[in-house]
Amino acid sequence: MRHPEFVSQTQFRLLTLTVFHKEPNLRNLKTLIFMGLCVYINFYVHLFPKFDYIVLVMNSQKKFYQIINATLISLCICFSMYAQPKVIAHRGYWKTEGSAQNSIRSLLKADSIGVYGSEVDIWLSADGIPVVNHDATVVLNGKKLTVEETTTDTLKQVKLANGEPLPTFEAYLDAFATCQNTKLIVEFKTHKEKAHENELAAKAIQMVRNRHLQNKVEYISFGKNFVEQVRKLDPEAKIYYLNGDLTPAELSTMGAAGLDYHYNVLYQHPEWVKQAHEKGLKVNVWTVNSSEDIQKVIDLGVDFITTDEPETVKQKIAEL
Repeated sequence: MRHPEFVSQTQFRLLTLTVFHKEPNLRNLKTLIFMGLCVYINFYVHLFPKFDYIVLVMNSQKKFYQIINATLISLCICFSMYAQPKVIAHRGYWKTEGSAQNSIRSLLKADSIGVYGSEVDIWLSADGIPVVNHDATVVLNGKKLTVEETTTDTLKQVKLANGEPLPTFEAYLDAFATCQNTKLIVEFKTHKEKAHENELAAKAIQMVRNRHLQNKVEYISFGKNFVEQVRKLDPEAKIYYLNGDLTPAELSTMGAAGLDYHYNVLYQHPEWVKQAHEKGLKVNVWTVNSSEDIQKVIDLGVDFITTDEPETVKQKIAEL
């Protein structure tokens, strides 16, 4: 664990309020306990956006109250050190034996190493079925096919690098329902027609709802239309914007849960991390693989790191 003196101002901003009492009593103790709960709650929901933690301490010569003061402030520091970036496996954990990008195996492997999230890309096939694939095209028998112009039966004939058939989103969700540790981060791919995007969003969100997985699924997209659709179809769902061209203020107005930008965007606009947090937004960054970039984005104070090297990033964070 990192020593408290190395906790950066970006990652740890403590507001301490002192109450002066000559003779602390039970009522004062209840107030301290209440503020201790505020420390815990603020860790999750950020009640006071300009500060990471707020705590009320009591000016007293009694050793009992001095211990309480020290304990509460120590809790703030410990929570701050614990609040390190969370890891998202880009297209699942595919850089391991028997796995492949966007395969069901990559999802299960991501769950097995306990990362926060496993990212997956989805399209709408020509016959209106949500399917899993990153690129807009696939190759079958030497012929290039456009995913959104190809039927599901044909797409399922495509084999991934590990031999799995290209999965439907329904099959992927069924596998995800067995996962115990990771969330599913679903990227809606931008389509040629907005109507197809709307159909994909509606069908995917309904599939998630049918399996009661709403609390375990988050969404991302380069398309503003998908942000709007998710906000309309499931206002409680988290949707992050990927394109890198909107400020935190603009994203807050749109109702996005946060920004999910390439690390070069944040290198150009490091102030966006602080601005996002002040708006109550989260910050994700992709696709961070090198040791140097991992350290840079950690120092920026991001909330999530999307990577092709999830175990490497986990180890880097554990060493802090």
